[in-house]
Amino acid sequence: MKKLLFSVCVIASIIAGCSSGDDANEPGGTTDSFDRKALLTNIADNIVIPAYQSFSNDMTALKTATSDFETTTDEANLVILRNAWIKAYTSWQSVSMFEIGKAEELSLRNFMNVYPIAAADIESNIASGTYDLASVTKQDEQGFGALDYLLNGLSDTDMGIVEFYSTNANAASYKKYLSDVVDRMDDLSDQVVNDWNGSYRDTFVNNSGSSATSSLDKLVNDFIFHYEKHLRAAKIGIPAGLFSGSPLDSRVEAFYKGDLSKALFNANLDALQDFFNGKHFGSTATGESLKTYLDFLNTIKNGDDLSSLINNQFNTSRTTASNLNDDFSSQVRTNNSLMTMTYDELQKNVVFLKVDMLQAISVTVDFVDADGD
Repeated sequence: MKKLLFSVCVIASIIAGCSSGDDANEPGGTTDSFDRKALLTNIADNIVIPAYQSFSNDMTALKTATSDFETTTDEANLVILRNAWIKAYTSWQSVSMFEIGKAEELSLRNFMNVYPIAAADIESNIASGTYDLASVTKQDEQGFGALDYLLNGLSDTDMGIVEFYSTNANAASYKKYLSDVVDRMDDLSDQVVNDWNGSYRDTFVNNSGSSATSSLDKLVNDFIFHYEKHLRAAKIGIPAGLFSGSPLDSRVEAFYKGDLSKALFNANLDALQDFFNGKHFGSTATGESLKTYLDFLNTIKNGDDLSSLINNQFNTSRTTASNLNDDFSSQVRTNNSLMTMTYDELQKNVVFLKVDMLQAISVTVDFVDADGD
């Protein structure tokens, strides 16, 4: 009798695709035999941790450039500081989708890159000298958006900007606020990097089941949420007026710098596609990924591999966006139809990713879609 029960269990296990634990019985659970732990290992060791480390290094360089500008406040050091800000801002695009672990706990994205910023409130903070950047009510008064204002938006000329930090009656307060914003960004970045380099890496990799709380299910949801809300909507759709009925040219990323918004969009689009393909950060090598997962499952849509359809749509979106002005604010004002065309191409991948891919790998959406798409 025991042998019979054992045989039944073995057959049932094979039919279930060697699923682990009770995940296959949970909502959103899957019964396929794809090695999710190998995928998570590739994501952690070759994508997330190296990307965060690179970003942290760029934040350290930004902090150094800020200190140098405070010590010697001139146009040359302003240019150096601005370039360090651009490099860190571009680097941020490679990690902004990973709102998991310590980043989720800290609400990192909301403190690092809310835009548009509240310029009047920033000025009030500087004038009063009283503010708490850890408060959620201050999220639009700090981060990369605040630095955009402080380094590019105070005047139309570099000389004019330097005067705010040198000869202005409140120059010391401007310097302090600039320093406080950068210090907080650097501290938040360090906390996330230290967590990944500490115990969280193993926690992430070992949580390789297929329940709604597993690492892959949560990260895939973060990936799609970021693509849909922070790339498609925030960088393109909202400025184009697709959710408001009229264009909002001041709602673009890096509004005060102007000619940076397209570069930030492209960096984020590249990072999202590289993540989908399991491409190692800073390398051409690839590992287990959402693409290899779909290929393992032989996921076909309309006669084509779903992974190919997704990559082709990433590429089509990039090609369409290549026609955009470097300054999205200018693009919205002069020829908004190119923005809406880019949005439409991005939207096609929402369907592939959020509907077809999630159905194939048995992951359930864990966020509320409230923008009517």
